Amino acid sequence: MLPRKNLGSPRGAQSRRAILGSTALVGALLFAVPALAHPDLASDGATHDHSDRDTHQHGDGDGHLAPVQRNVSVISRLKLKNAVPEKIADVGVHKGYAYLAAWGVVTCKYNGVHVVDIRNPQAPKEVSFIQAKEGSYPGEGVQALSISTSKFTGDILVTNNEKCKDRPGFGGMNLYNITNPANPSMLAEGVGDFTVAGQGKKAANDIHSVFAWDAGDSAYAVIVDNEESFDVDIVDITDPRKAKVIAEYDLAQKFPTIIQDTPSNLIEVFNHDMIVKEVGGRQIMSVSYWDGGYVLLDMTNPMDPTYVGDSDFEAIDTEPAESGFSVAPEGNAHQSEFTSDNAYLVGADEDFSPFALSGTNTTDGTAINAGQGSGTPQLAAGTTLSGQARYVGRACLTDATVPSATAAGQIAVVERGVCPFTEKVASVSGKGYQAVLIFNRTGSDACDGALGMSVVGGIPTFGVAPRSQGLALFGRLIEPNCTTLPSDGSAVSGIPLGQLGDQLSFSSSFDGWGYVRLFKNPLAGGKLQQVDTYAVPEAHDPAFASGFGDLSVHEAAASHVNPRRVYFSYYSAGFRVVDIVNDQLVEVGAYIADASATGAPGSNLWGVQVFNHNNTEYVATSDRDYGLVIVQYTP
Repeated sequence: MLPRKNLGSPRGAQSRRAILGSTALVGALLFAVPALAHPDLASDGATHDHSDRDTHQHGDGDGHLAPVQRNVSVISRLKLKNAVPEKIADVGVHKGYAYLAAWGVVTCKYNGVHVVDIRNPQAPKEVSFIQAKEGSYPGEGVQALSISTSKFTGDILVTNNEKCKDRPGFGGMNLYNITNPANPSMLAEGVGDFTVAGQGKKAANDIHSVFAWDAGDSAYAVIVDNEESFDVDIVDITDPRKAKVIAEYDLAQKFPTIIQDTPSNLIEVFNHDMIVKEVGGRQIMSVSYWDGGYVLLDMTNPMDPTYVGDSDFEAIDTEPAESGFSVAPEGNAHQSEFTSDNAYLVGADEDFSPFALSGTNTTDGTAINAGQGSGTPQLAAGTTLSGQARYVGRACLTDATVPSATAAGQIAVVERGVCPFTEKVASVSGKGYQAVLIFNRTGSDACDGALGMSVVGGIPTFGVAPRSQGLALFGRLIEPNCTTLPSDGSAVSGIPLGQLGDQLSFSSSFDGWGYVRLFKNPLAGGKLQQVDTYAVPEAHDPAFASGFGDLSVHEAAASHVNPRRVYFSYYSAGFRVVDIVNDQLVEVGAYIADASATGAPGSNLWGVQVFNHNNTEYVATSDRDYGLVIVQYTP
């Protein structure tokens, strides 16, 4: 997902973004884009492509923290059918059944939803599997609920669709009748927005998440449109068999107060996730709008949403500052949850890179906004890499052969587009360059946006930098029609192949992983009041920067019985229980599995969902590598 800010153009001018996350060093105009949102194939399509967004989020999973069990009892574990490492995604719970997404990123086989009977939490049993259509998969959006409208009464499951194959995969949301969970039936499939920048499409846009709610006589869902800046799409599901999009919103355009001008790195403004909760007769939506923060809207009338409040990020990131690191905030508003009494909003800021990359065009002293590729050699903290830029084209196999370096230390500058990033890096490798910089292509989801990059290769790779910064290395200006993308994606910069450019310098520093934010009285209106932050201690210790898995928070789930308790899925840091005490987040429980539990060391948690059984509160978690794990806080 591309950022909303264009250099040289007003905020809001850029269309849909392709990846998540950015990082800055205080006092510099330089920032990285490391916090990719959901791993996928290392590819870069010629048109609206969001595999980049998915490739590194939900992580690399390299290594684990040591086992921990503190005030948490493991009630049961269930290894799901066809579960392979990193296959299991989100989890939803409703009326004694759990629904777990089988993600399509690691493998594009066996995608869909596992249905598990948890009416006896001590002995869960998989009872059915909802097969996704070939080439499509659910991930972040799995929710089960009851609706009773003028057109339908029963239990439904809503899921998102993203693609692991361009054909035959499709986007949009799916709706299933789960009144009989062991025998789900399709209600509607691939419901979503069929337009991109006004162009008709045969399939709905990819959607990253979905959340549905019953509004009385009517029912609605909100979906994340991956492919447009109008990325908050409202679907009328009053009759789920005839679900249809009725509205779409670009929150930065409709509510510009959510955008903050400083720090200057907060330019990736887009919808990642959302919840809706009825509060005092109003349907309140909390939208996790990445660098735009957490945005609260009154959606009682979905055709006329009104602004309630939003969060801003501080000039100095508060959680790293507690560990002595002075860095600008990264944004990364990923998911949020109200406490049961609505006195607090808890925000989960996701960040998958503990390093901030600073890039500079040292010839003219301007910033190069880029992050380190997910699967290429990393520039270690405290080190610097410098060299002269040399343009080598798109570096696709179908393009002209990449020219070899003509001097030691040159950095190959590559234009995004048409072929996978990994293919581009492979074309440059062995040609004598010390590193690769990739800058953005034309297109409504590209141009002057900085985005994170999933790529595999044997040479340090930085990107994706805004197009204007890449062109400026060779004395060029960005095109007036940069958002126009030819249908075949063939547009290129016109810079002569092999042209030498300005001098580049890249350096890296440690800034920690993603963490939790606590906002008090969120429904008071206006800017949200942040009162505390929380992270596992390893997340801001450089000794745990690599080799211990992903140490970022993923999701929060509020206790149903204690309005001051919140549960977290924390990837390799496992399951965490946190109480709110005098406006402070205090950890009171933790669980990381040992090898005897799952056959592999550690945990790798994605989803977390609270449910009650026989007046006892349990928590269902989804372990990406294994399946369903049900736990209970037992102080």
